[in-house]
Amino acid sequence: MNDKVLYHTYMSSILPIPKKLSAAGLDQLPTLIASAGDRAGWRFMEFFTANIRNPNTRRAYGRAVSDFFRWCSEHRVRDLAHISPTVVAAYVEQLQQTHAKPSVKQHLAAVRMLFDWLVTGQVVPVNPAHSVRGPKYVIKRGKTPVLTAEETRQLLDAIQTHTISGLRDRALIGVLVFSFARIGAALAMKVEDYYPEGKRWKLRLHEKGGKEHVVPVHHTLDEYLDAYLDAADLRGQPKGPLFRSLARRTGRPLSNRPLAQSEAWRMIRRRAAGAGIKTKIGCHTFRATGITTYLENGGTLEHAQQIAAHESPRTTKLYDRTTDQVSLNEIERIAI
Repeated sequence: MNDKVLYHTYMSSILPIPKKLSAAGLDQLPTLIASAGDRAGWRFMEFFTANIRNPNTRRAYGRAVSDFFRWCSEHRVRDLAHISPTVVAAYVEQLQQTHAKPSVKQHLAAVRMLFDWLVTGQVVPVNPAHSVRGPKYVIKRGKTPVLTAEETRQLLDAIQTHTISGLRDRALIGVLVFSFARIGAALAMKVEDYYPEGKRWKLRLHEKGGKEHVVPVHHTLDEYLDAYLDAADLRGQPKGPLFRSLARRTGRPLSNRPLAQSEAWRMIRRRAAGAGIKTKIGCHTFRATGITTYLENGGTLEHAQQIAAHESPRTTKLYDRTTDQVSLNEIERIAI
């Protein structure tokens, strides 16, 4: 059994390989890794299975590492030991011609982390990416498209709620807006993660890094979630996914499968188009919209950080677009 077959068999037996992961090149060993021997091959596998737990990070790093080793092969680097800081620096330099700075930094981080893993596994003596610096990138304002409060209300009101899919979509967007939730945390919720505590209802969000975050439920979101749960008859399935994909040819409106992030993104773009919103929004738009609206209405940055479960107020500040309107008003003073 050759290295590629062995690797694919091993990965398939312990970890279902999504199509995107396979497309990233993680269903086979890079040539440089395979030629370095069994220890290198198994250590490479362990990096993506035992070391990286988040599927999104695994996909992104898998694609980055695959691109790097493909570039090395194309530039006649024939041995793992021949990858030096100069080689990595040349790759980063070329990558900057086609990729944005954050993407370049992510590629370099993936390569650096992989070689750290190979060093501790005694596959290579030193990390060739350790001394290579990525491009300098300072950001004080996020690039996520943001809707105004009026546009968000327009979008929510445009969703037809005579169907379960409409009730589901309105409830999901409501969770993103009124709790500042990440789309991954919202889609990971179970029915039991919407629960009463005293006289109020709360949401239990499962954030990145295994963190559990509890947020009180806005009264409008209460209405959205109750209408959805009652119409879909989900209250008797506390361990089941809260937001589910539509069932196909089963006679039921919803399946038992959680809604995928790609499906949520397509739904949001479709709902925005149906509401006549021209801004090209995505799932993260509502996190930024909720934070901005909260701050515009007198909320504090400290509390916004707490609701959003950010480690630093600087991260929360990236979502604050309250100064956009001020800037526009000042520009209009240029009366020519």
